[in-house]
Amino acid sequence: MTDEAPPLAGVVGWPIAQSRSPALHTHWLKRYGISGYYIPLGIRPQDFESGIRALPKLGFKGVNLTIPYKETILSMADGVTDRASLIGAANTVTFRADGSIQADNTDGIGFLQSVRAAAPDWQAADGPALVIGAGGAARAIVSALLTAGAPEVRITNRTRQKAEMLTEHFGGRMTHIDWSKTATAMDGAHTIVNTTALGMIGKPPLTISVDAAPTTALAVDIVYNPLDTDFLIRARAHGLTTVDGLGMLLHQAVPGFESWFNHRPDVDDALRQAVLSA
Repeated sequence: MTDEAPPLAGVVGWPIAQSRSPALHTHWLKRYGISGYYIPLGIRPQDFESGIRALPKLGFKGVNLTIPYKETILSMADGVTDRASLIGAANTVTFRADGSIQADNTDGIGFLQSVRAAAPDWQAADGPALVIGAGGAARAIVSALLTAGAPEVRITNRTRQKAEMLTEHFGGRMTHIDWSKTATAMDGAHTIVNTTALGMIGKPPLTISVDAAPTTALAVDIVYNPLDTDFLIRARAHGLTTVDGLGMLLHQAVPGFESWFNHRPDVDDALRQAVLSA
């Protein structure tokens, strides 16, 4: 017998019922025989700061963050990694022994590892990228693409101001594309990424034509419910290699799990099936 409590981690959001992270981390905990728990935590916005600061005292090693807290955490964190600061959002929090908060963003890592696992020959540096959307996920993916050597990142969004702000934030190799010209902006693109919720169950599909895209391009959709979106189906019919959104979810979870439970987990087919069947 031991008085040491099992390590705790979780995912914080409002609402939180839609999250697949509990199924993901619980699969790993069982697989590696770790006596810890990963818990969904629905915290109301007015209670967010007090709720987060209480977690270390309850035995939590850290948490993932989802909507609407990825940006809010930065102003209250005691430490912010360079990539989270550059992106302007964090999805992974680790609590130090003294209860202080370290904020990180692993979405970009998850995106790159997911793409490389599905398309091993893909290189960001081989041509321009087109990123559709300008939210938190888009910021992480743009940062990852630029860091990986993309010579140009074209950004387009239904709300023009958000796309312009993101273009200005990252500067240099960024090009803003008007939403009405998204289809033609696929001409010459090496990587095309949908970061919007369009195509998700309950949302309208992303109906933009892919006909101008080179057949050598890679199409990625970060939506994973459904796994095969209308955008990916049309891209594949046009001859493009496609990557679904589940891999990004799985790979972005690896650094947090390793930090909280002291074991680096594997991303494999068994994990994909566990999350898909949740």
